[in-house]
Amino acid sequence: MSQTESAPSVHIRAGTVQDAEQLSPFARRVFHATFAADNDPVALGAYMDGAFNVARQREELSHPACTVLLAYVHDALAAWALLRDDVAPPNDSPAPGARPLYLNRFYVDHAWHGRGVAAALMTAVHEATRARGYDALWLSTWERNTRAIRFYEREGFAIVGTTWFQLGEELQRDYVLARTLD
Repeated sequence: MSQTESAPSVHIRAGTVQDAEQLSPFARRVFHATFAADNDPVALGAYMDGAFNVARQREELSHPACTVLLAYVHDALAAWALLRDDVAPPNDSPAPGARPLYLNRFYVDHAWHGRGVAAALMTAVHEATRARGYDALWLSTWERNTRAIRFYEREGFAIVGTTWFQLGEELQRDYVLARTLD
């Protein structure tokens, strides 16, 4: 961010089932922008069709194990996060803390990269994690997603192991990152 460019005002709120129709195309677009250059377009499209359709977003937004946070800048959706308390860390990648919570998704529209939106959303993630009675966070991200890995490391996460993500015919290695909350 340049010295003349100020950080945007970010409004973060919990998602509701009524947000599914807005979240679905946003999630698909941001996921595509993040991973399309390095993946088979047919496999990527098939994954997005299953993961980011309106019905799936409604299911996640209404599921008691899920917390969806939506970040807005100037009334436009700029980022989102999905926390899940029904997924445990991989056995060979133990997360710190007595009660770690899974940060399943954390995506920021590329137009807002480097402008404080991700940091604001991560602060809200920490608050939601504590409010649910958890003391740590864990996540996985593709080993080739270096921008995300650098961000997570700046946010206090450390690599604690690896896991696998199936995209079409390709098995991709993900890093498992985790951190305790102060």
